Amino acid sequence: MRLGFHAATMQHVAAEAGMSPGNLYRYFRSKEAIVEGLCARDQEERRKSFAAFAEAGCVVEAMAVALRANLLGKPREKMRLILEIWAEAGRNPAIAAMCDRIDLDVRHGLVALVETAKTKGEAARDVDADFAARVMITVVMGLFKRRAHEADFDGEAELSLALAIFNGVFAGTIRALSAREARESV
Repeated sequence: MRLGFHAATMQHVAAEAGMSPGNLYRYFRSKEAIVEGLCARDQEERRKSFAAFAEAGCVVEAMAVALRANLLGKPREKMRLILEIWAEAGRNPAIAAMCDRIDLDVRHGLVALVETAKTKGEAARDVDADFAARVMITVVMGLFKRRAHEADFDGEAELSLALAIFNGVFAGTIRALSAREARESV
């Protein structure tokens, strides 16, 4: 975190972990492999969470609890690490490909959850599930960035704002504009 992903070397990581570089290389062949391992662990947690949301009595409430836990319950350093990985994706094609796979997996998971919410009557039947997933991703990514960098970040207030947006999307009151509506709104 002190040096950033790009500037940190495997020697820096080994020193921080209290081991020799040779020992670190026994577990990870590169910084990319470390990131891959971190992301794989997070991805497995996310898959379990999405499955639990779908089984919950109320999908929307379960998602709100998880968002609170992941946005507010985890250290700011976790958000900073996510931002470091996203920044490295702009420079490193291997990290970019990994981030693309994760983003697609998250999007598919959210689409499935919206569809589940629709079948449970928690979302309007005509809600565009892909639009809802994209809105949730955009809002949550913004909150992660703000939590990482804003010393006075008011997590509860921002979480309330995000949930209001999500509720509007699920109710169908926030929706994508048609091409004609977009042209006319300018």
